[in-house]
Amino acid sequence: MPIDPSVAVGAELPEVSFEWSASDVALYHLAVGAAADPMDLAGLAYVDDVSPKVLPTFATVAASFHATEAPKISFPGIDIDLAKVVHGSQQVTAHRPLPASGNATTRTRIVEVQDKGSAAVVIQESVTIDDAGEPLWTARSSIFAKGEGGFGGERGSSSKVSYPDRAPDHRLSVPTLPNQALLYRLCGDRNPLHSNPEFAAAAGFPRPILHGLCTYGLVCRAVTDSVLDGDVTAVQAYSAGFAGVVFPGETLDVAVWDEGDDLLVTASVADRDGAAALGNVVLSVAR
Repeated sequence: MPIDPSVAVGAELPEVSFEWSASDVALYHLAVGAAADPMDLAGLAYVDDVSPKVLPTFATVAASFHATEAPKISFPGIDIDLAKVVHGSQQVTAHRPLPASGNATTRTRIVEVQDKGSAAVVIQESVTIDDAGEPLWTARSSIFAKGEGGFGGERGSSSKVSYPDRAPDHRLSVPTLPNQALLYRLCGDRNPLHSNPEFAAAAGFPRPILHGLCTYGLVCRAVTDSVLDGDVTAVQAYSAGFAGVVFPGETLDVAVWDEGDDLLVTASVADRDGAAALGNVVLSVAR
């Protein structure tokens, strides 16, 4: 079915109510590289049995954490083959520190559909509230669908982060495990692009790729640990564009420019001569 922006834009998706536990949070943190050293007490705080500290990026998996089936890209006015889709960008704004367990409800709507000619970009915005009706976080994400453009929609605009003309204030090396994607898929993203070699080949990749949201979480966790002394509550908002593919087992080279209220970040793949992984990364902090 071709994309119909007149139906899609403004459409509200079914409301999702869910709950999560400290064990879910701990598994997510392990999936984004936390507690790699079991003798590091700071790292172990991410996997505490009762009250682990919570990265705001947990918000990207909380509602679908217990999903066991591959997602479907079927919305009002939109029906896209999953093999054509990659994550384009992600933003999370934490309205307060995320609790280690709780109940919440997410309401999502499609806010924009962009026609890039050879591809389509679908942008969603989600608002998550707790049982008392108080906001927990707001998320905004885009997906990039190859071959789905040309439906006559607006091309849309894109914004780019202006990086300082100086050497980064911090440079981090962030390793990934060969089975990183298999670990991360236990957080609810069962897209076979990240686990099935045949599906990955059909999508044009030599082997399964790492989830973009895993790279997103890995970088946020590494920057929080190295630049913010592990203070997850200092992260007020975090946005990134997915600029390239990361294969499990590769090492990320992360550069950070400290601009006061914002940390500007890039992430590239050290193993492939600096191939881009994340760009337009802004981590807004409370100091």
